[in-house]
Amino acid sequence: MYLQRLAYTAILLWMYFICAQTFAQNNQLQSYTLEDGLPQSQVYDVIQDEIGYLWLGTQGGGLARFDGEKFKVWNESDGLLSNYIHAITHANDSIFIGTKRGLSIKTKRGFTNIEGPQVNKILKVANKTFVATDNGLFQLKDSAALKRVSVHEFINKSVVNDIVFDGGHFWIASSRGLWRLKELKDNPTYIRKKATNNFTSLAVKNNKIYAATYNAGVLVMNAKGGRRADYVLFERPYRINKMQIIDGQLWVATDNSGVKVVSLLDFSEQKTLSRTSGLSVAHIRTMIRDRQSNIWIATSGGGLYKYFQNSFKHFDRRSGLKGNRIYAVHKAADGLWVSNSEAGLTRIDSLGIHPIPEDERFSEVKFKTIASDSSGNILAGTEGKGILFRETIEVDSILIDSSDLKNIITDTIVKKVTKDHLIDTKLGLTSDWIRKIEIRDDVIWVATYSSGINRFKYSSETGKVSDMKKFGPRSGIKDLFIRDMRIDNDGKIWYATKDGHLGYIKGNRVKHLGNIFGRNITINSLLFHEDKLYIGTSGSGVWWASVSDPTNIARLKGKKKLYSDNIYQLIFDNEGNLWAGTERGVDKIVLNPSNEIVDVFHFGRNDGFLGIETCLNAVDKDDEGNLWFGAIYGLTQYQPGTKKDTSIKPTLHFEDVEVAYQSIDSINLNEWTNSEKVVQLNPSQKQVTFAFKTIDINNPSEVQYRFRLNKGEWSPWSFESRQNFAGLAYGAHNFTVQSRNRRWEQSDPIAFNFFIQRPFYKKFWFQASVFLAILATMAILALRYLRRVKKRNREERERLQMQNHLLSLEQKALRLQMNPHFIFNVLNGIKAMGTSNPGKMNTTINTFATLLRETLNNSRQDHITLDQEVQTLKKYIEVEQLMATKPFTYDIKVDSDLDKEEILIPPMLIQPFVENAIRHGILKGTRKGKLNIYFSTNGGDFLHCSVIDNGMGIFQSQKTKTNTDHQSMALTVTTERIESLTGKDTLKIKELQTEKGTVTGTEISFKIPLETDY
Repeated sequence: MYLQRLAYTAILLWMYFICAQTFAQNNQLQSYTLEDGLPQSQVYDVIQDEIGYLWLGTQGGGLARFDGEKFKVWNESDGLLSNYIHAITHANDSIFIGTKRGLSIKTKRGFTNIEGPQVNKILKVANKTFVATDNGLFQLKDSAALKRVSVHEFINKSVVNDIVFDGGHFWIASSRGLWRLKELKDNPTYIRKKATNNFTSLAVKNNKIYAATYNAGVLVMNAKGGRRADYVLFERPYRINKMQIIDGQLWVATDNSGVKVVSLLDFSEQKTLSRTSGLSVAHIRTMIRDRQSNIWIATSGGGLYKYFQNSFKHFDRRSGLKGNRIYAVHKAADGLWVSNSEAGLTRIDSLGIHPIPEDERFSEVKFKTIASDSSGNILAGTEGKGILFRETIEVDSILIDSSDLKNIITDTIVKKVTKDHLIDTKLGLTSDWIRKIEIRDDVIWVATYSSGINRFKYSSETGKVSDMKKFGPRSGIKDLFIRDMRIDNDGKIWYATKDGHLGYIKGNRVKHLGNIFGRNITINSLLFHEDKLYIGTSGSGVWWASVSDPTNIARLKGKKKLYSDNIYQLIFDNEGNLWAGTERGVDKIVLNPSNEIVDVFHFGRNDGFLGIETCLNAVDKDDEGNLWFGAIYGLTQYQPGTKKDTSIKPTLHFEDVEVAYQSIDSINLNEWTNSEKVVQLNPSQKQVTFAFKTIDINNPSEVQYRFRLNKGEWSPWSFESRQNFAGLAYGAHNFTVQSRNRRWEQSDPIAFNFFIQRPFYKKFWFQASVFLAILATMAILALRYLRRVKKRNREERERLQMQNHLLSLEQKALRLQMNPHFIFNVLNGIKAMGTSNPGKMNTTINTFATLLRETLNNSRQDHITLDQEVQTLKKYIEVEQLMATKPFTYDIKVDSDLDKEEILIPPMLIQPFVENAIRHGILKGTRKGKLNIYFSTNGGDFLHCSVIDNGMGIFQSQKTKTNTDHQSMALTVTTERIESLTGKDTLKIKELQTEKGTVTGTEISFKIPLETDY
């Protein structure tokens, strides 16, 4: 009895495991519904054209084109004959659409519609197009009309569901039987009815005809003319809609049982795809296999499905998990433990998925980390509730079989029981918010969210902690916002923080390494592999360093880049490849011995990684080397070696060519691509736009392009699939473009030639004629112009010579005007001394004679040296001192890096200001006179001059002047000379005052351009 119960329990566990594994295969089916842009959930036909697009015919939603990422839809408002489509095929650049109301033909220009009965199948053979309808068989004529093909009166009145050509004969599946005939024409010479039934679909393979009936199975017949079926498949009434032969298997679409897959070798049923496999409906219309080995399943009511093989298994709520969001993943001795949503813990082992009964103390709590000790006890850290310590104990249990009272059987078995304990702040933790738990030699290390790290041991017998050691700011941890914690091979406890700090604990001492990046970069994950430390960050990718020198970090770089720099998970597989979990999926990173990136394999939703965004540090590896990733949409298992990552060489085509922003609809772009044909453009058509596309159904957003015009350099690779050129030069042009897929496999380049005609005024003959005419005209005009220029230059030269002579005379006259005035003043002074001081008069006369001689010599020159000017000023001031009624002193200073004999200055430029300072400033003042003269060239390109006296002030002096006072004409002339040299407002005159407003003198300053004798 006990053995029977044990066997029964094992069977139930096995059935549960099989069910869970079946649900876990959902990763092989990816659905596309209305939410993804599909116009209608009833898809009745699907094909792939030569470019790679998928074309879908829907019931009520019209025609849809799919590139792996987006659906583009055409319906009756765009010119489609009917939104109810039953069949599609393609040829060249045209799509043939069988609708409820007849046939539509889509080209680049639009739709051509031919009304008729409902079209169920379109067959193109030897440049002929045949159409199977609800009212017999028709042929498409060049005049865009349908002509009935009257092959048999029964066929003419029946629903023709399918038609195929086996290379020698045509086979027709109709509602009134299966027919074989030699030719599709009126009254054919050979036509035979092979079977009577409602036939819905046909397939041909290796001289075998597979004819599906609606509810009587599939007949397998010899294509060479056998009258009876060799074999009958699916005798059960599956109600078959369509059949396809894919990879040596017969795929059968039914409207009540999903998809049946049968081997063509022994006709054994291989598998069934139905609701239990992940399909939302069991009504299947058709299937196709695309170029990338995906199988597309069109359903009635469930949209479109992509069925594909990969290395991932996906687990979610439908698989038996208690929720989809996975916060933590841990490989323990008894299986894989995960926490999902706020619904507690789940254990997964070889027998299936086992939800763990929830402790009321941890109801609706997030478990953010899981660990296990050497005894198999589970520790799970929470947000705000501390740590769940799940203890596992083995106890003996006695089983009694009393079915036979005369022979009672007892047996003892070992039974495992569990007990939950709570470790929180009441037992000594610094916080109940637990970020990470690590266990080494039964010593428990706990990193909290923001309260440091705790180290302790826990006794389940006493329910108490011991050897508690707390590490925080006093211990040396300077950033408490810990994001991850790991133990290295030497037993050091490493921690990483939100602001990019790194440190480790060895023994009881903290070694805080500080911010290793030099800026605030959040560290999400730490990982040790061999002797290296790998660091995953938010926004800055993956970094690495030697464990012996952790501050000498470097970013992982190489030929390829990661698909995202937001790293949430890091783990190595058994082949030495680094895996990084991001918000976009997972990246497998192949590294060389120098830790450079050799290759990057990205896995996202289209590759079977349905969890999409990974959760922080929710990753682990089991004993078989499988990787387990926790994500926001479930748990994903990666099984190494189950599928080889392959890709096909991309193909590229031109989607459109626009000239002056208008599409060129008059040409077939396929015929003009990579050909010698050249599109001729008129001179005004200098704007050309090219639209190009590579269809990658699996990874549409990862195709890149580069281009070049003529023989120029290739552009950088980019995701832009459209290029515009404006203002192109006249002449021949060649546009070349190339694409590459995510594996960086490059397509063959495609090119398009065009020629922009030159306008007639740009052509050589016209330009040569115009040039010669212009040249002759210019020669005549040039001769006449040269004559006029010579005459005008001669007259201008004579005028300038006269003007220059007059200016020279004027300058000399100005200098002569100053000299008599000066002489007049001196002689008046000498006259005054003749009676009062004859001795002083003699001295004055001698000094004046010297001054007069220098003045006369200087007046004959345009410039004198600054040294000469200073000497002349000294002689003049000495004469004034001899004539003055009161004594005064003077000082002349020159501040210049140049020698005074190298600096040139117009003669008699300073003297009038000195005279004015002495006579109207110093001599009229009450103070002992003092005169200062400064010359400076520190200003750069100018000579600065200043004359400063300590007299009564210029404005007071002007008030005291009488009508008999002589206003120096030399001062006015000198002012005009300065303005002619430097410009207006160059001369500055100001009174010097104390802080109390008392006038202390006058300062006159100006500047003239600096000139030297070299």
